[in-house]
Amino acid sequence: MQPLDGVFRREWGGAVAAVARWCGDLTVAEDAVQEACADALRAWPRDGMPDAPGAWLITTARNRARDRLRRESIRPGKELAAVVDDIIARTDRSEAPHRIRDDELRMMFTCAHPALDRPSQFALTLRLVSGLTVPEIARALLQSDSAVGARITRAKAKIRHANIPLRVPPADMLPARTPHVLACVYSVFTEGYWSTAGPSAVRDELCDEGVRLARELSGLLPGDTEAAALTALVLLHDSRRATRVDAQGALIPLEEQDRRRWDRHKIARGLDYARRAGGSTGPYLPQAVIAAVHATAPSWEQTDWTTICAAYDRLLAITESPVVRVNRALAVGFRDGPDAGLAALDQVADHARLVHSALPATIRADLLRRAGRPAEAVQWYREALGRNGSEPARRFLQRRIDECGG
Repeated sequence: MQPLDGVFRREWGGAVAAVARWCGDLTVAEDAVQEACADALRAWPRDGMPDAPGAWLITTARNRARDRLRRESIRPGKELAAVVDDIIARTDRSEAPHRIRDDELRMMFTCAHPALDRPSQFALTLRLVSGLTVPEIARALLQSDSAVGARITRAKAKIRHANIPLRVPPADMLPARTPHVLACVYSVFTEGYWSTAGPSAVRDELCDEGVRLARELSGLLPGDTEAAALTALVLLHDSRRATRVDAQGALIPLEEQDRRRWDRHKIARGLDYARRAGGSTGPYLPQAVIAAVHATAPSWEQTDWTTICAAYDRLLAITESPVVRVNRALAVGFRDGPDAGLAALDQVADHARLVHSALPATIRADLLRRAGRPAEAVQWYREALGRNGSEPARRFLQRRIDECGG
């Protein structure tokens, strides 16, 4: 039997969305799917996993939600219970409890409703659609677990009290909501591709979910260049997923990866989506260009760092992000030499938003190592080690320290 955690991750968003559409209450839907997962943990090891685990979870969750709605409906009076029974009976006759393609898209756009503030939109989408835990969302938002948990609770309450409908908005409202949805999908993928904590450097179920959701959005919005650019980006990154770790789960840096094992089909699809994204003015196309340069370079030595630096410059004109500046400094180091990269890094390393990040120290250490200054590199690798919560990343940093004689 495949690991149940991965199955639950894969089926979570569809199950919550389907049950929420059925009962109209996000809290009831989430609780019901959580209970269905608990039922599965007891039943599947004993009876075997069903052929359609998602349908099993939706059916079980709907039964759980039905029971809860009936229990709660009898509190003010039995006449309400009769209304609930009528709604349930009509719903049961009108549709089978199977997963419908648009359910998650409805959920994503509901979570992106303008009545919610941006951090609440983001947290709610990652929780309800993608099944990320509160600690995972807290890391993505750089907030405490308690703050994120409270934010999600308030957002669900606001949707309920304001009667915000669970639907994809009409065409004239799509442009305002789409950027948030794209950002959430990319966060799902990146948490899988660059896991921020835990024993695994790559979380396959989150990568798969991010790629799937990106392609779903491109299908819903066939003329949207931003959706195409995001899909290009995740496909091009994902083409290298199988080579990012070795058999023991240790990280393999890009320059050491076996390019023969990269997924050429995904690269071709990613390049096709990148072509569809022509004219995009958002942040995903420059990142897709960077990923495309890496994916198509015959070797590490033949990487076109001039184009990569130009893409970072374009990205900075759009986002002015300190994280982008740090990554650009590394690219400058490959284009113009380590000393030039270190000079570029000095211009951003002390930014307030990077104070808890391991990225500046990691890149400084790498540039120092390549500049032939191993003792200084060890100092900064140790600095990065102290700030990193991912076990594979910590092992990789320790490997570099050992290589530098630390």
